[in-house]
Amino acid sequence: MLLSKAAIVLRTQARITGNLVAPCASFSTSSIVSGKKSSFDLPDPRNLMSYQASLDYSAAQKWNPQLSKIVATIGPTSEQLPVMKDVVRSGMRIMRLNFSHATVEEVELRIANLQASKGRHSLFHPESDEEIVANTGESSVHKNVRAVLLDTRGPELRTGKLAGDHSGHETVQIESGSTVTLCVTDDVRDNGSTASQLYIDYPKLNRCLSPGMKVLLDDGAIILTVTEVEHGENGTVTCTADNTGEIRSRAGVNLPGAVTDLPAMSEKDRVDIKYGMSKDVDYVAASFIQTADGVREIKQYMEQCAKELADEGKWVLGHPLPLIISKIESVSGLNNFDEILEESDGIMVARGDLGVEIPIQQVTNAQKEMVAACNAAGKPVIVATQMLESMAKNPRPTRAEVADVTNAIYDGADCVMLSGETAKGKYPVQVVQTMNEIIASAEHFTRSTMPMPNLMARERFVQGQADRGDNSVDAAVAKAAMTAAEERNAAAIIVLTSHGVLECTTAHYFCRRHSQPRLIASFRPNVPILAFCPNAKVARQLMVHRGIHPVHHPDLLTDSSGVKRPARAIQYAKQFGMVQEGDNVVVVTRETACDELTHDFASMKLATVP
Repeated sequence: MLLSKAAIVLRTQARITGNLVAPCASFSTSSIVSGKKSSFDLPDPRNLMSYQASLDYSAAQKWNPQLSKIVATIGPTSEQLPVMKDVVRSGMRIMRLNFSHATVEEVELRIANLQASKGRHSLFHPESDEEIVANTGESSVHKNVRAVLLDTRGPELRTGKLAGDHSGHETVQIESGSTVTLCVTDDVRDNGSTASQLYIDYPKLNRCLSPGMKVLLDDGAIILTVTEVEHGENGTVTCTADNTGEIRSRAGVNLPGAVTDLPAMSEKDRVDIKYGMSKDVDYVAASFIQTADGVREIKQYMEQCAKELADEGKWVLGHPLPLIISKIESVSGLNNFDEILEESDGIMVARGDLGVEIPIQQVTNAQKEMVAACNAAGKPVIVATQMLESMAKNPRPTRAEVADVTNAIYDGADCVMLSGETAKGKYPVQVVQTMNEIIASAEHFTRSTMPMPNLMARERFVQGQADRGDNSVDAAVAKAAMTAAEERNAAAIIVLTSHGVLECTTAHYFCRRHSQPRLIASFRPNVPILAFCPNAKVARQLMVHRGIHPVHHPDLLTDSSGVKRPARAIQYAKQFGMVQEGDNVVVVTRETACDELTHDFASMKLATVP
């Protein structure tokens, strides 16, 4: 098995018994046992959304945010402010910037327009005594919280420029059965590639291939079979084309099953990461991660960049570094998955390149194993690539695409991602809206009719805790908050943290990197977690976790006593429209040590909204 920790799934299935299902009153197997007709509680998901058909928010309507989040790639068709505002209103929580294509000017435009786009966090109820901007219903203080993910190009293998391709758009045709020689020498690169002789920008190509192996060009548009390998420095690789197809300049190259020694970062990645840090991006999606050493190398490089940027006056030492989301898109990444997960802050299941690196029939199985392992570790996982691909051209998705997004939610994904659909598609707003409605439908179904998928994801984390020996006070309070929310049918869990990061003495992930909201989210409650954070960067970095809806509020945690803070937080939650009068809420706080207590302590309170 590639992912040993994902075997927790099997233990989970054995542990899901009547005792675990019992608290969910809406779940019943009587129709299965007795043969009675099922109820089919299948409401129109559009009726579950907080926005109206016009995408305008209503201050009088309760906010019902989806628990799983949407990562959307912003590109030429979605970067302008009017479209960006609608993309945000439709449900984009994290903006992905694809540094394989984006220019500095495009990145700065997209970041500026994201900051100018306000979401539901900016909307206050009329009875609020907070400052309201005239005629807009939006607070001038509480701005939208959306995060930014920098996706690196990574150390990709590519073919060279075609001979005579002055426009950059020329192609040559490779015929099925023809012989193609792959070369790595400078003279072939400088003279240009042809249909029979292609330059590949990896000098050690002949060391990682052997006869019978496959070489995939341009995401598998052309498949070559290796017939002969010339050994020695700059040795050529001779192949036979399995099919007919056209090849362009600088096409991507995949070597399924080959083990390469590509670096964790290309020189372009180093430049892009440092630039992204100067813009205070929240996450770095590291492409083609093959080993845990690669993740550590990127961390060390970011620490070095922080010092250099601090010397330039562009960084404050101690400011949170971007979190590393490791993209798994190769056989090496799968083989070393457990160690990569241990070092990473999150995982992206990058199904595009993974689908040409391993048999495409196994991609879904690998996705399920990776998601299960991330659930067990309590780390966020993003499922990506071609989720609603047809909506790049069509206003409606296919039924298969809807099933794909739905099953990712059932698997336990924290986020689902849109790529070309929003970056260059014809319907960037509609596709985000559609994905949000699919999420709403899936989550309603797991709450009301079939709770098993979410219970299994929760149990994976519980088993993972047992394996790690995590019996901390914060973990106990987090579990108690989840249980109390379900027992009391709470509308929300409200979390107040002074810094957003736990202070613990043990070395495992939850103590070093997890805040109380993240711990609670790992237990996968079926209600939103409203996390008040004094630090804007911490607030944005919480966005990747299922269920957490961060609010940047620098004064709430410092201007009032421990008694008043929960009451003020409940009032703010009411103003946001997340809770209403009579709703039950759970409030979790971290209190500062006093004379009687030498250590900070966490507490949980139950309340009814006045």
